[in-house]
Amino acid sequence: MTVHLYFSLIPEALIASMLSPEQFGQYYSTGHKYKSKGQAIFFEIDPNFRHEFFNIDEGLKRCVAHPDGTPKNSVYIAVYRVLEHIPISALQKLYLSTAYGQTLGLSRSDAFPPKEKGLHMYQDLAPVNSLVVSAQDARSYYEGVTSQPAKFIRFPGLCFVELGLGALATDPANGAVGDLPYSFMHHLREALLEVDPTGKQSKLVHR
Repeated sequence: MTVHLYFSLIPEALIASMLSPEQFGQYYSTGHKYKSKGQAIFFEIDPNFRHEFFNIDEGLKRCVAHPDGTPKNSVYIAVYRVLEHIPISALQKLYLSTAYGQTLGLSRSDAFPPKEKGLHMYQDLAPVNSLVVSAQDARSYYEGVTSQPAKFIRFPGLCFVELGLGALATDPANGAVGDLPYSFMHHLREALLEVDPTGKQSKLVHR
């Protein structure tokens, strides 16, 4: 059986598995003996990737089928400082799994998302798990905490997603909530009102 390498973002981990990406998403999100149910986000990693920080070959050696022939679901290779040791060149498809195990694969794009007017909200996934509102577009936000840090705290890398703000992006005080799914609307409005493109460019909503 083929052994795959997966980089999980929630929680951060490097995992070897005999399951295909769709099977792994089903297994990883719907629960098992050692993991609670929940949504999953993970990359498939180039099987030829190696780094001295990870004992990948030992993990692959341990990823063998069970005596009855069923595939090995997972062998955890690392659960700490994973992101900073995986180059972008080793990342293959990104997979999103619902809490019910439905899994969608997304191919890489070299194009950056177009800049949009207004405020933004970012959910950091790894190596930290924070919700932040910002006046910066996605690229500027990333560079601000990694390659061109303007703050005292910086990260070696960051995986994050942008969440929709609807009308709040341009009118945080009076914009209609519409169908936004957030349960903390009052707190969110307050945080957005503190953001200033010429001053405080980002505000932590919660971690």
